[in-house]
Amino acid sequence: MRAKQLISIVIPTLNEERNLGRVIKEIRKFFGKRRDLDYEIIVVDGYSDDRTVDVAKKLGCKVLYDEFGKGSALRKGMKVARGSIVVTMDADLSHRAIELGMLIEAIRAGYDIAMGSRFIQGGGTEDMPWHRKLGNRFFVWLVNFIWGTKYSDLCYGYRSFSRRALKALLPTLSCNGFGIETEISIKAAKLRLKCVEIPSFEKPRASGEGKLKTIRDGLSILSTILKELMG
Repeated sequence: MRAKQLISIVIPTLNEERNLGRVIKEIRKFFGKRRDLDYEIIVVDGYSDDRTVDVAKKLGCKVLYDEFGKGSALRKGMKVARGSIVVTMDADLSHRAIELGMLIEAIRAGYDIAMGSRFIQGGGTEDMPWHRKLGNRFFVWLVNFIWGTKYSDLCYGYRSFSRRALKALLPTLSCNGFGIETEISIKAAKLRLKCVEIPSFEKPRASGEGKLKTIRDGLSILSTILKELMG
């Protein structure tokens, strides 16, 4: 019998007690229908005040801790991931587990990185106010103009990576905050990794308060772009 391919799911968390269990349930449901795949879930927690870690451990996830932000948490999770394909997703139910198949198959087809996009045909969002859309469009235009890329969405964390991509990317990444997706997109272009955008529909956060702050994190993303331009 052919061995199952291991997929690693990396989820950064901070006070997601009310959402994480449902996210994991949806992930399990997806993999329960795929006899060719096995999976591990790595939760990287930012020292939550609630029972997020208890939920993760009870449901059999590997739990790591990181206090420096989303970017740092993702890097830590990616470094310990054992899968031949690594997927990053959020813990607030905004990313639909049914889209895992497209992200996984893109890597199997030979791409280094598959990036979920809310702004190509088949994608969409119910969780993005106009000012965040405007900011995202500006950053997309700026990155595409500077590096000659054709991205449609920079600030979205539902992505999959090959081992080759992680080996090339991880030593170069330094962003600790919400600019991590933008940094990855730029570094992927610089490293000439083979990328593809996959349509993704973003649902509203199911419960709790979002961690992204428009002005603070927008400035962080701009700083990331300028750092890459000067580097």
